[in-house]
Amino acid sequence: MHRKQRKEEALALLRAELAVGRSATTELTTRAAWLAWVRFAQHRFGAVPSAESDGLLFQYGTYAFTGRPMFTLDLTRQFGVNDDDGEHDHYVQVHCELRYEPEPALDAAGSFDSWYFHDTDADLDQWFAAMEKRLGLLRDRGPFEVELYEEPV
Repeated sequence: MHRKQRKEEALALLRAELAVGRSATTELTTRAAWLAWVRFAQHRFGAVPSAESDGLLFQYGTYAFTGRPMFTLDLTRQFGVNDDDGEHDHYVQVHCELRYEPEPALDAAGSFDSWYFHDTDADLDQWFAAMEKRLGLLRDRGPFEVELYEEPV
């Protein structure tokens, strides 16, 4: 297992995992992004141990977040942030959004979301296996666009 990282390092670590084994001319496939995100998701961060302080979200669907409809696979890491008194204040989410041109086969996949939380009794490897099966049509495709970002929620 990896050393516990600071939550503030999460976005940089995700960028580094996505760069592993890729050259500037290598196109990113969904499978490569998924494997990078799995590595990233296995890192532990200095989050306060609680049932919802370190979560993983796998979600997809056709959305118009950028102004036009795109099929979006959003791989998210969510951290709970406490105030100075140790009480929950807000969450910070680190996103890896892979966007694809809409097409009937992707639209037919509908939408889906699933959460996993570290520091619970849930099995991470089982969750990864179940989410990987959901990649289906996307597995070998290259996304039209990739956006990595962090936001408070």
